[in-house]
Amino acid sequence: MAHPLEQLHTFALNSQCQNLVTVTQNEQLKTLNFKGLFCLLGEGSNTIFLNDYTGTVIKMVTKGITITERLDEYVVRVAAGENWHKLVSYLLKQDIPGLENLALIPGTVGAAPVQNIGAYGVELANFVESVEYFDIASKRIIKLSNAQCQFSYRDSIFKHALKNKAVITHVNLCLPKKWQAELSYGPLKQLATVTPQAVFDHVIHTRNSKLPNPDVLPNAGSFFKNPIITNKRLAQLLKKFPELPHYKYDQTHYKVAAGWLIEQAGLKGYKIAGIEVHQQQALVLVNNGNSLGNDLITMIKHIQRTIFAHYEIALEHEVRLINESCECHINVEPTL
Repeated sequence: MAHPLEQLHTFALNSQCQNLVTVTQNEQLKTLNFKGLFCLLGEGSNTIFLNDYTGTVIKMVTKGITITERLDEYVVRVAAGENWHKLVSYLLKQDIPGLENLALIPGTVGAAPVQNIGAYGVELANFVESVEYFDIASKRIIKLSNAQCQFSYRDSIFKHALKNKAVITHVNLCLPKKWQAELSYGPLKQLATVTPQAVFDHVIHTRNSKLPNPDVLPNAGSFFKNPIITNKRLAQLLKKFPELPHYKYDQTHYKVAAGWLIEQAGLKGYKIAGIEVHQQQALVLVNNGNSLGNDLITMIKHIQRTIFAHYEIALEHEVRLINESCECHINVEPTL
């Protein structure tokens, strides 16, 4: 029996899957057949089904939040199926701040560690104490420490060594009782009143003013990763593009703004079929309808080639792309 996927991923391409399983209790995982093709799904905000998927889609909707108090911190154990933004809002109401910079990021808690979600100078990895997952091979629950998760920019062990081998069941967050504001990014620098609620409200306002609501205009949020380049390469680019937004990544690298690169290359509003570079935020691709997976692939390649031609920077898509049988990565050989 075929199951429509259009309503299960926020980019809403017309597609379907052979089987759909909704997991409400972790015990169900022991009964599932993982030997065939399968795709794990939260709320589908960072996943696009390019075509009909021939395997089983496993949708995690498990619920539960437990808060434990220590001397100087709170430990929050959260089930994978909980909505991320609702968690941030709930904790703030419990007077447990820390995650406010990550407000309004779409998706589930279980999906958050996979790509180490981040925004406005904060990454999830800053607060993860451990991640619990169902090990498909042994059918046991295993806990990984923060270090074992191998977090980096939009990356983790769940994208590599544990890909298709693990189902995240719980995330354990550690939030210090002594709150410290992170105001280093963009609009947050202008905050007159600095409280957790003020940061939370301002992040929501900023995101709403820039990013289209996927319920109104289908999209998958920020489509491309912000490129990480060497200090030397940045110095070369700044001579030619002095306005290029850049942020220190480590001692030898900087992160540059992918949205700025795309906008300055003249791609805002560019369309292929119903796929469009958003008019207000060039980092977002939107689906106006009447589009196929191949239209999106053509758009991704065009953007990648254009950006390389302008800046000699290779853009990587952040969004997970699923074809008929597996996750795929679109990387073109750029031509100058």
